Amino acid sequence: MSHQARKRFGQNFLIDSRVIDLIIQSINPEAGQTLVEIGPGLGALTLPLLKKAGRLNVIELDRDVIPLLKDKCEGSGELIVHNIDVLNFDFNTLVEADSKLRLIGNLPYNISTPILFKLLEHAEHIQDMFFMLQKEVVKRMAAGPDCGAYGRLSIMLQYHCKVTELFGVPPEAFDPQPKVDSAIINLQPRLPECPVTNYPLLETLVRQAFSTRRKTIRNTLKTTCSVEDLQAVGIDPGARPENIAPLAYYQLCNYLDKKSHEAQ
Repeated sequence: MSHQARKRFGQNFLIDSRVIDLIIQSINPEAGQTLVEIGPGLGALTLPLLKKAGRLNVIELDRDVIPLLKDKCEGSGELIVHNIDVLNFDFNTLVEADSKLRLIGNLPYNISTPILFKLLEHAEHIQDMFFMLQKEVVKRMAAGPDCGAYGRLSIMLQYHCKVTELFGVPPEAFDPQPKVDSAIINLQPRLPECPVTNYPLLETLVRQAFSTRRKTIRNTLKTTCSVEDLQAVGIDPGARPENIAPLAYYQLCNYLDKKSHEAQ
């Protein structure tokens, strides 16, 4: 049986055995762990994961690949298939008292950012994540200040996680070949270096700051805070958003939240 990759699902099937081996080595799956694969496709990673762990949850939207996946994995362990859009999946249903989630996936390029932000909502229940993404997105996730790739995604992800770019994956590793390079990234949830007291405010601040990234922070946040507010937490009002470290955004959020409560 064969399956034609579908554009609407963003399907590009991994076929390079060398890359597959590198990913499995990086993950180092073990029996007893709660492994969850997002978008298993035809099972390039699914089968080796299942053989090592003995049990694997997979989230797959395309119902046509599920029989192929089950056939491929038959006799290799317990494969639990969830036929649902990952953006509608409740990850809390997989959380077990003695084991955090380990997430793996080749994320569809067109919805990778919404998936990442959804997973951040469950960060306290996640041990680590290994994802294949468009290389450009990986660069944005891992970027630091003073870099063109640095932005909202960098700051919000790094609030929750240690972000490590592992290695690149060329288009030739897939069938069909995508028009972009890919890369593997590892996300390890951790306690924030500066816990914020008002997370929605942080989201608003960062989104607003990078809405027009070539302007100074004084101008992009002029409806939210004053020059004095920026200076109070050590931010240069003349700096551009991309020149300001994540910690400074977290500190600004807490300063503004405290100021708001004191004014009430």
